[in-house]
Amino acid sequence: MSLAVHDSSYVRALVRERSAIVLDEGKEYLLESRLAPIVRREDLDSIGDLVGQLRSQPFGDLHARVVEAMTTNETSFFRDAHPFDALQDHIVPELIERRAGERRLRIWCAACSSGQEPYSVAMLLRDRFPELQSWDVEILGTDLSTEMLERARDGAYTTLEVNRGLPARQLVQNFEQAGPMWRIKAPLREMAEFRVMNLIEPWPLLPKMDIVFMRNVLIYFDTETKQDILAQIRRVLRPDGSLFLGASETTLNLDPAFERVAYGRASCYRIQS
Repeated sequence: MSLAVHDSSYVRALVRERSAIVLDEGKEYLLESRLAPIVRREDLDSIGDLVGQLRSQPFGDLHARVVEAMTTNETSFFRDAHPFDALQDHIVPELIERRAGERRLRIWCAACSSGQEPYSVAMLLRDRFPELQSWDVEILGTDLSTEMLERARDGAYTTLEVNRGLPARQLVQNFEQAGPMWRIKAPLREMAEFRVMNLIEPWPLLPKMDIVFMRNVLIYFDTETKQDILAQIRRVLRPDGSLFLGASETTLNLDPAFERVAYGRASCYRIQS
């Protein structure tokens, strides 16, 4: 299914307007591969027919599905490992000491895709910090894609997915087999809440967060959008909270209010006091 130049321009403009994701020219193959399943699902003859329908209608479900199809849903359990080491060895122990009076933790995983990151955090907390079982702990996962969030809420993963980054001990301890799938056990599913959230639209009211994961998200945005998002993170992050970005991302030259804090091979960002 080939994509005409004017149709490619329309899709890129639609995605940028609705999600702020910048799709570079010259990657028509990416657009074609992600639009083809929608063309088949809608029983259309070509991507051109799909774009024709998009052009002829006000923004609706079909447009939203096209935008969702352009988002990257790459994720895995305990992805990149080092941030989780920093949580276990430094950040969570420090928070347990600082929050001893209120006994409450709030953690947000933005752009959480199908939920592996929030559940990785839940497993780490349950496994390494049993004292938190008597605390008020909430893990919020948000994403643009309703389809991915439905998967996250269900908490069921293929054998391939659980074999990516998940230690065998964690699989046995925290999952139960459900036919060909592996489902997160109920107590861990109950630790996580999942909501639709588009980072470039007005943010809903969020609780003050102790930890924010926004890894491998900013790389898809232009500079102005990155600055806007970081400014909003400052409003929801507690003064001593920690922000995790992707390994290739930084707040440098974007938001001087943040400072980088290194923990071995991992780093996070904190609001300068």
